[in-house]
Amino acid sequence: MHLRWFGQSAFLLTAEHSVLIDPFAIPEGLGLESRGMVFDYPPIEGVVADLVLITHEHFDHNGAEVVQGSPQVIRSTAGRFDSCIGEVVAIAAEHDDVAGTKRGPNTIFCFTLAGLRLCHFGDYGQAHLRPEQELAIGEVDVLFLSIGGGPTVSVDAAIELVRRLRPRLVVAMHYRTEALNFLELPDAFLDGFGAEVERVDTSEATVEALLGTRERPRVALLAPPLR
Repeated sequence: MHLRWFGQSAFLLTAEHSVLIDPFAIPEGLGLESRGMVFDYPPIEGVVADLVLITHEHFDHNGAEVVQGSPQVIRSTAGRFDSCIGEVVAIAAEHDDVAGTKRGPNTIFCFTLAGLRLCHFGDYGQAHLRPEQELAIGEVDVLFLSIGGGPTVSVDAAIELVRRLRPRLVVAMHYRTEALNFLELPDAFLDGFGAEVERVDTSEATVEALLGTRERPRVALLAPPLR
């Protein structure tokens, strides 16, 4: 399975079908610079996908319009959905630790591609994973997880979550890079979790080459795409 990171939480997964998760599109007049915020990832262009998953309706996650072709789009909705890759499980979650009253809802997506069970947590911000959420998630091989704190899950809660779900690989996302300044660096998570880190020198990789085991998982840090 080929993995491409566009920055933030946006990934394209390509195997027998292609799945794009949380593409971003920066609207005109958003005024980020006036608030001291830098979001300078290259725009997502020329990407074709069979399936698009949107975890929540914030500008840096919900740019389904950037995708070419006529993909199926599942956006910010909980349930079980039929798709070209089989069933997609969308689990209701929150973007904060006050039941979504501060930053709104978030969706956790779980699905199988190329024989691996993948789970993308979007902008998960809960203090703890609820038992019914963990049951709905089930076994995970590859976990896409925000590790930059800020408006998402804290470092301690992220580490607890990984230890509970026991994936073989954590793909780090949603953290401070040269192109983005309003999140934390990945260091605190990496130091606290203590897993083997695979630092990839490009923004693309083969997932199978990065896998660890449930007893000894790996964390993948892909190089951020830059203009």
